[in-house]
Amino acid sequence: MNSLRLGTLSISTIAFAALLAGCGAMAPAPGGKAPTGMKVTSTAFADNGLIPAEYANVGDCGGKNVSMPVAWTQLPAKTRSVAVLMSDPDGGLGLGVSHWVAYNIPAERGQLKANETGGFTVGVNVAGAAAYRGMCPPAGDHPHHYVLTVVASDLAPGALPAGLTRDALLAALKGHALGGQSVVGLYSR
Repeated sequence: MNSLRLGTLSISTIAFAALLAGCGAMAPAPGGKAPTGMKVTSTAFADNGLIPAEYANVGDCGGKNVSMPVAWTQLPAKTRSVAVLMSDPDGGLGLGVSHWVAYNIPAERGQLKANETGGFTVGVNVAGAAAYRGMCPPAGDHPHHYVLTVVASDLAPGALPAGLTRDALLAALKGHALGGQSVVGLYSR
């Protein structure tokens, strides 16, 4: 995420960063060793790499609307569930676009596979649908940054109600988030 300029960050992205900052530093592990921190990866793209078109929306957007694979390791102690969010801070005229809100995911799953839809709750995207919405930046724009974030929480899987937007999910996670990490991919058409 170091490649993002502050001017391109949306208000919700800044609020999300503040939420994670409020989690505080993780305590040292028993024996005095410092924790290594969460790790988030996607087999679809390398951090700051290009995202393949299949994960973009259909039609003129160039893709198949397949949700991205994402994996997480080294979660903070007491993590019970995770949330996965994908947003485009460059979209929406700089206000950001929420493409994917997934939560109530049991932490021990360790991953969501491409196009996986079962065993968790899918929240509301920018179009108002409870679904993954593939990327679709304006044709000719510079590549947009797509931030794929995993948030660890102490909430039990299934604790949060269906139908949450990105902002409502972030509000619900306040006081329950234990840490988070992102991987960023680029896409243009």
